[in-house]
Amino acid sequence: MSSDKSPALTELLRNARLVAVLTIERLDRAVPLARALVAGGVRTLEITLRTEAGADAAAAIRDAVPEAIVGLGTVLSTRDLELAKSLQLPFAFSPGATPDLLDAAVELGVPFVPGIATASELIAAMRRGFTTVKLFPAEQVGGIGALKALGGPFPAARFNPTGGVSEANMGAYLALPNVVAVGGSWLAPAADMEAANWQAITGRAKRAMDAL
Repeated sequence: MSSDKSPALTELLRNARLVAVLTIERLDRAVPLARALVAGGVRTLEITLRTEAGADAAAAIRDAVPEAIVGLGTVLSTRDLELAKSLQLPFAFSPGATPDLLDAAVELGVPFVPGIATASELIAAMRRGFTTVKLFPAEQVGGIGALKALGGPFPAARFNPTGGVSEANMGAYLALPNVVAVGGSWLAPAADMEAANWQAITGRAKRAMDAL
């Protein structure tokens, strides 16, 4: 297997423990949302590319909220990886790990966390040097049981489970030795973002971080 491409990124996630997964529909919500999360202690923010505002939102937060650690999520193509590189972001997450995507991430030198759901996908990622991966969708593909099972044959792998992770179960995930962080979208519900209910988002973030 090739050399590990993940040490700095693994440490970033280990320090974060909790990554906010954010789908931002309106660009004007991006900066106040980030400030609300940072105020609650959640600094590592994955801005998904599921909306037209996603890339601009990530750039706006990067420029206006220096306390935040901003990366892209829902990276599906080489073009998305090129975008992450052009924005000079410290990480990019994908829900999957196609050979083309893995090879492009290596070629571009993007700090990349591929998504895996099977042992075969994990092998493909690790062969290219990606030892830290996203288990997605975590709960639906076996959750804690799957992570325990994968720990045996893949002791070097580290995971950021996302998908079905919640305030109620994040502690159980983070107690596993091969889990460095969890991703959660529950911190910033769409209704709170639309209503600009930043106090509720700060409170939710603080409650989660206090629980850790």
